[in-house]
Amino acid sequence: MISEGLHLGYYRGARGSTWVARYRPVGGASNGLKKALGTADDLSAANGDTILNWKQALDKANEWFQQQESGGTGINPNITVRDAIESFIVTRDERQAVRVGRPARSTAGMKLGAHVLKDEALISAKLCDLTEADLRGWQRRLSQMKGSSKQRVLTELKAALNATFEEHRKALPKDFGITIKFGLKPIFAIETASAPLARENQVLSDQQIRDILSKAREFDEDGDYTRLAILLAATGARFSQLARLRVADVQPELNRVLIPVSHKGRGQKAPTYIRMQLGPDVIEALRPAIEGRAAAAMLLERWHYRQKASLTWIRADRQPWKTPSEMRRWWQKVMDALGCPDVIPYALRHSSIVRAIRKGLPIRLVAALHDTSTAMIEKHYARWITESLDDIAARAVVPLVDADT
Repeated sequence: MISEGLHLGYYRGARGSTWVARYRPVGGASNGLKKALGTADDLSAANGDTILNWKQALDKANEWFQQQESGGTGINPNITVRDAIESFIVTRDERQAVRVGRPARSTAGMKLGAHVLKDEALISAKLCDLTEADLRGWQRRLSQMKGSSKQRVLTELKAALNATFEEHRKALPKDFGITIKFGLKPIFAIETASAPLARENQVLSDQQIRDILSKAREFDEDGDYTRLAILLAATGARFSQLARLRVADVQPELNRVLIPVSHKGRGQKAPTYIRMQLGPDVIEALRPAIEGRAAAAMLLERWHYRQKASLTWIRADRQPWKTPSEMRRWWQKVMDALGCPDVIPYALRHSSIVRAIRKGLPIRLVAALHDTSTAMIEKHYARWITESLDDIAARAVVPLVDADT
């Protein structure tokens, strides 16, 4: 704390550290404003611009604090694209750290850091001078990337600029939002007619899934990985949703589980849980994780290992699942043993959606159960929808012409 309401923070990341200033008006009800000032001089010498030592960070923070207290606009008139992106990354990294319970980098930090912050022509531009041509020029410089990858980076940049505009719109041009909208409208082909959507080799038959779950037990001493795989297959939910399940979310008497909605999209979703029916076999597989445990406890846990001085690993304690990478090695062992090394865990979600479509469930219900939109289902699973409708239409065909006619 520099003084009441004024703070200078040091955020330590996996690949570097950042100076962050926070301004909170005295007596104000809001949480205040945050601004990434620049990179700390842990790994490189300070240059007074993008890499700062403590004194330089303090000077830059005090300058920003004065702007907040005098102008009341909450923004530096000379703020650049770099400033907007770095502040956005800090916010996203903090949110990701809260989710996983440890310091972590967000996808925004990885995508924007690799493909935007290295583009000096774009990040040096002031927001008040930013034009649609600047943003289109940046898009053209991403020629080495595939269309789908470009779209993901573009989406993150749009979110960063929109977040800055939402917070500081009084100090930015009135048409700044329009500049973002049309400047970041994709000028590249996102996909072609021949591009695969839901990869066919990742849609598994029911028997293939049974084989995976059966083989999974051979490589799982405690059943922690297997229970996760069973729920992935039975619900088609994302890993991030299942990682937030609590014991109380499983309702054995109703053969049902209440799955938290995903963090995708903006704002609060209603309802906040998805009611998913489970088979009795799945409920039985989950019993070791629910019987005798507190209702508020996390449903899915795994052993956390700690390395001793002798370079051996010992079990430390049980912790909730945090990231999909924690199941990667185990999953690869199972797939290699089954002779299908290219199948990924997300195939279980693909298969669940296709199974529901083939069973004739309405597309709207399929989308609701899998926490997505009907547009995404129709876009990525059009082939299976068509096949399902053909089967339904075929059942409506009746003989009309007499054999003797």
